[in-house]
Parts: sequence; structure tokens; C-alpha cells
Amino acid sequence: MTATAEKAPLDEVMLAMDVVDTLRHRQDLVERELLGDAREKQLLDRLRDIYHQQGIEVTDEVLRAGVKALAESRFAYTPPKPSLTTTLARAYVSRKKWGPASLAILLVLVVGLGGYFFAWQPFQAAQAEAARIELSEGLPGQMDALYQTIYEETKVQQAVTQADALRTRGKALAVEGNRPAALQAIADMTALRDRLRAQYTLKIVSKEGERSAFWREPPTNPDGMNFYLIVQAIGPDGKALTLPVTNEETGLTENVATWGVRVPENTYRAVENDKRDDGIIERSTLGIKDYGFLEPDYVFPVLGGAVTKW
Repeated sequence: MTATAEKAPLDEVMLAMDVVDTLRHRQDLVERELLGDAREKQLLDRLRDIYHQQGIEVTDEVLRAGVKALAESRFAYTPPKPSLTTTLARAYVSRKKWGPASLAILLVLVVGLGGYFFAWQPFQAAQAEAARIELSEGLPGQMDALYQTIYEETKVQQAVTQADALRTRGKALAVEGNRPAALQAIADMTALRDRLRAQYTLKIVSKEGERSAFWREPPTNPDGMNFYLIVQAIGPDGKALTLPVTNEETGLTENVATWGVRVPENTYRAVENDKRDDGIIERSTLGIKDYGFLEPDYVFPVLGGAVTKW
């Protein structure tokens, strides 16, 4: 006798497996014949007849091995019970189906979260910090610089007073976090500085074929009459300047190269008579605006109002 039992031949194992398969497909035979140990012989005889009809000779040892294997559930697959292990195993086996899509989703999430945490959030933080520095340091610094320039260049106290009021209001708006309004204060201070620096001669338009003056009823006083001289601001280079002018009838400020200055009726008549003489206005200078002043020094009396359309 050898140290280990001899293994059954492969053909006997295959026959035993076939016996089990036959018994599974003939469940009625098992239930009828395999009701007790006493009837095992009848079951073996019935199985032997089945295989004999198929032209296959099967030994009693093989038939008993098949019956025993069926009883022990050998050669049968029993699905494992649901558990985390079986779920993970099935997921691993089917990874080719869900793997590419899951990897794509994972990459999108990684890129999205990475972009949010490492790009968008730092960008937002930098923007907020830049806005804070601008409101607390940048804009107030510009206001101080403009005020200092106006203070040094002006020749009238009115400009200093206006600049100080604009700076005070602008800084208060910056503290409140109102950036647009603070920027508007800087724009107003810049316009005040440019107004001080402007140099021009205010000339009455006297070209042939062009109007030099006009009159009309004021919108708020139908019984009255307003008289205007049409003027241009001629710079040191001889070119007409475009300046901001507030229309007294609409309250709107427009950048124009020609506008009407309201004057007393006697000034209007004097210019009218001057032009009627020979078609030329001999005294066409209405005023002179020097550096450091806000308003021109007028040669003729004026009333201060202006219009931009006629």
C-alpha cells in the first residue's frame, strides 16, 4: 500500500460529474428513488439503465460517487452570500465596464476641485485683497496727490475749497467700500485740476454765414428773454478746445467745442451792431482764461449761464 491514495482516473471523475448533472436534471427521479438509504440500490439500478440506453457503461463505484457528490453538493456552484467582500470582488471583475467612465468622472472631479481650491479661491482672495488695498491706500493716495497739485497750482481759493470737499467726501466713500463713488470723486478732482491748467481765449464766433448770437424765451419764464453769444475756446496753438459745459436749461454737462454764453441785453446789442456794420466782429474776444484760474477774465459783462443747443 502506497503512502498516498491513488487518484481516480480522469474519465471516472468526468463520469461522476455527468451522473451528478443527470441527477440534477432528473429531480423527479431523485425525489422518487432517494427517499431513504434502503432505496439506494433502486436509484443505482435506474441510473445504470439510463446510461445503458445511451450506450455508456458506468461502474457502481462511479454511480455511488455521483450520488454522494450530489448529496454533498460537490460539482455544484453555490453563489456566495451578499457581503462587502463579494461586492468588491464583483466590482473588480466588471471593472472594464465601469472603469473608464469612473476614471473620467474622477479626473473631472480632481481637475474641478483642484481648480477651485488651487486657482479660483486664491484668485478670489487676491482680488479681494487688491480691492481692500485700493480702497484703503490706493484711492485715498490719489486724492491726496490731486489735492496737493491743485493747492500748489491754483491762484484762487475757490479751487482749494472745492478740492478739499471732494477729497473729504471721496475718502469717506472709500471707507464705506463704495468704489464707483470714490472713483467719481477722483474724476471730479482731475477735472478741477485740468480746468485750472487750461489756457484759452474765449472768442465770439464771427465767421461769415455763421450765427454769432441769438435770443429766446427761457423755459421757466415765458415773459422773459435770454440773450446769448456763441463762443469757442481757442487754445495757444490756435485750435478750438472741447470743454465741459453745463446747459442751464437741462442741467446736463456736455463736452462741446461751441456753446452759448448768456449776457445782458446791452452786451448782446453791442455785438449785434458790431457785426451789422461790416459783417465782422471787431471786438470778438469775450474773455481770457489764464493758467491757475477757474474762469476766464471777461472783457464784456456776462450773466454766467450757458446753453449747448440753439
